[in-house]
Amino acid sequence: MNASQGSLPTGPGHVEDEGQAALLAALEHAPSALWFVAGADPRTLWANARARALGPTPDDLPVVGGRSVADVVAAVLRTGRPEVLSGVVTGDGPPVTVTVRPLAAGGAPGAVLVLESGADEVAARGPDGAGDVVGEAQHSLLPPSLPLLPDVRLSGSYHPASSGRAAGGDWYDAVPLGHGRLALVIADAVGHGVPAAGAMSRLRGAMRSSALRDPAPAAVMAALDDFAVQMEDVQGASVLYVVLDAATGGLTYAAAGHPPPLLVEADGGTAYLPVTARPPLGTVRGAATPVATAQLEPGATLVLYSDGAVAASGPPPSAGLSRLTAVAREALADPEGLDGEAEAGLAAVIADGLLTGGGRPDDVAVLVAHRRPRSVEPLRLDLLAVPASLPAVRRRLSAWLIALGMGEQDRVGVMVAVGEACANAAEHAYRDTEPGPMRVTAAVDVDGVLTVTVHDEGTWRPPGRDPGDRGRGLLIMRQLVDGMVVRGEHGTTVTLRTRLRQTPDAEPELPVGGSGASVVVDRAGGSPVVRAGGDVDMVGAEQLRIRLLEASHGGTVRVELDLTAVTLFSSAAVRVVLAVAAIAEAEGWRLVVHAPAGGVTRHILEVSGLQRLVELR
Repeated sequence: MNASQGSLPTGPGHVEDEGQAALLAALEHAPSALWFVAGADPRTLWANARARALGPTPDDLPVVGGRSVADVVAAVLRTGRPEVLSGVVTGDGPPVTVTVRPLAAGGAPGAVLVLESGADEVAARGPDGAGDVVGEAQHSLLPPSLPLLPDVRLSGSYHPASSGRAAGGDWYDAVPLGHGRLALVIADAVGHGVPAAGAMSRLRGAMRSSALRDPAPAAVMAALDDFAVQMEDVQGASVLYVVLDAATGGLTYAAAGHPPPLLVEADGGTAYLPVTARPPLGTVRGAATPVATAQLEPGATLVLYSDGAVAASGPPPSAGLSRLTAVAREALADPEGLDGEAEAGLAAVIADGLLTGGGRPDDVAVLVAHRRPRSVEPLRLDLLAVPASLPAVRRRLSAWLIALGMGEQDRVGVMVAVGEACANAAEHAYRDTEPGPMRVTAAVDVDGVLTVTVHDEGTWRPPGRDPGDRGRGLLIMRQLVDGMVVRGEHGTTVTLRTRLRQTPDAEPELPVGGSGASVVVDRAGGSPVVRAGGDVDMVGAEQLRIRLLEASHGGTVRVELDLTAVTLFSSAAVRVVLAVAAIAEAEGWRLVVHAPAGGVTRHILEVSGLQRLVELR
C-alpha cells in the first residue's frame, strides 16, 4: 500500500460539513487505531491519531497472531468478506485484535481496519513490537543513583538500541566499598531483549555480592566466572571491573572480553589503558585474570563504555574508538563545564555525541569517573544566633552544596533541615539573654557522607510530653536526613548526617490508593503509644513512619508501638521500625514494641532480629 491521502482528510479541521467534522473529531481521538484504505493498489485515505502513531499505512503494522496484516487487507479487498485477527504482535508483543471490514469508497473496493486493545503499547514499542518494554526493563535494573564523593564525580548514561530486538544487554554500576574506594563496572550480557535484561540483573547482583565480599579484581572475575558457568544465559558476557581509590586516584582493573577504558588527562591528552585479552565470562574454565594498575590524576577522567559505543559510528571498530576519543575530549574541553552539577551530565554528553541519525545498532552504555582538580574544602560559618543570620546560612550552604554537585531535590532537603536547626538556635538558645554565637560547619568524608553541625553556646530543653508545635522542627529534620543527634553539653549541638547520592531528575512516584492499615497516636498514658492495626503494607508503613516521628517529636520523646491488632506486617514496615529504633538508640532511649507472643507479627520481628534493637512485649 502507498501512503498517499485520498478524499478523506487526516483530521477534522478540513471538513466543511459540521456533522462530518464532529464525527471525524471523535474518530481522530478514539481509543482504537483506525485506517480507511481503498483501491486495487490500496492507499490510505484516512488514519486517526492512534493509527498514525503506528504507521501511515497498515503495511507498517507487524505480524499479528502469525498473519501479515497487509495480506489480510488484500484478501478482504479481493473477496469482500470481513476478517478478524487476534493474537500477540510480532511474536512477543502485546495481545491485540485487528478487525478488517469491507467498505466501498466511491465505487472502488475499500476496507476499514480497527486495532483494539493494546494500541498504546504497540505505539510505544514501535513497529518491531519490543522497544520501550525492553528499555523500561533495562532502565529499572540500572542503579537508581550513583555515589557522590568529594574528590570524584560519577555519571552514567544508557541508550537502548534503535531496535527493541537488539536492546537489553548493556549495564553499568558503581559500588561503594568503604574507605574511599569504589567498584566501577560496565558489562554487556549475551543476547537481546527482555531475556538479556534478566541476565544482566543476575550478573549485576552476583557482581555486587562478590565485590562486597572481596573487591579485588581477580577475586571478582573468578567469582563471576564461576557464576557464569552455572547460568547459561550469563555465559559469554563481557565485563570491565575497576577499583578506584577516590582519595588517591589509584586504579586496579581487569577485563573479560571487554574493550579497554579511555583515560582523558587534564591537559586533553588521551590514551586507552592497556588490557590483557581474556575470554568472556564462563567460556574458558580456569582462565587467568591479568590485573593492571593505573593512576587517575587530579583533573583526569576515566570513561568506561560498552561495545555499542564503538559500534555507534559504524565499522570499522578503529573508527568508533577514534570517534569516542574525539567526543570525550570535546566534552571535557571546558574546565568550567566540569564544576558542580554539570559534571553529573558528562556520560550523557559523551553518549549523545556518539549517536548518529542512522540509529543505534546496539545499546550504548557509558560510565564516567572525573577526578576533581581540587577537593571541596569544608565549610565553616561563625554567625550571631539571630533570625537575620539565616539568609546568609542558606546562601553560603547552598553554594557549597552546588559545588559538591548535589542535585536540587536532595539539596533542598538538606537546606530545610539545616535551616530548622539554625532557626531553633536563633529562637531558643539565648532566650531572655543577649544573642550569642552560632557556628555552622559542613564536610564530606571520602565515602560521600555529609555531616552538618549547628552549635550554639546557649541552653536547650527537650520538648515536653505534648509541647504543641515545639519539636516540629526536630521532626522535619528527622525526615529529611539519614540521621540526627542533639547533644546538650557546653551549649547545644545538632549534628545532621546524610549519604550523598546523584539521583535522576524524576523520582519514582509513591504508591497510590487505599491501605488496610489504621495508625493512631494514643496520648492518654504516661508516654505516647502509636497503635497500628490491619494490613500494614507499603502505604501503611509510610503512615506508621509519620505517626512514630510525630509522636516522638522527631525522636526526642520516648514512645511505644502497639502492633497487637496488626494482621499483616510488611517488609516496608519492618524497615520503619528499624529506622525509629536506631533514632531512639541515638537519643538514649529504647523503643518498646507490643506484639503478642506466637503471632505472625511477633515472628516477623524476631526473624528480622529486631529484638536486639527494641524491647518486645
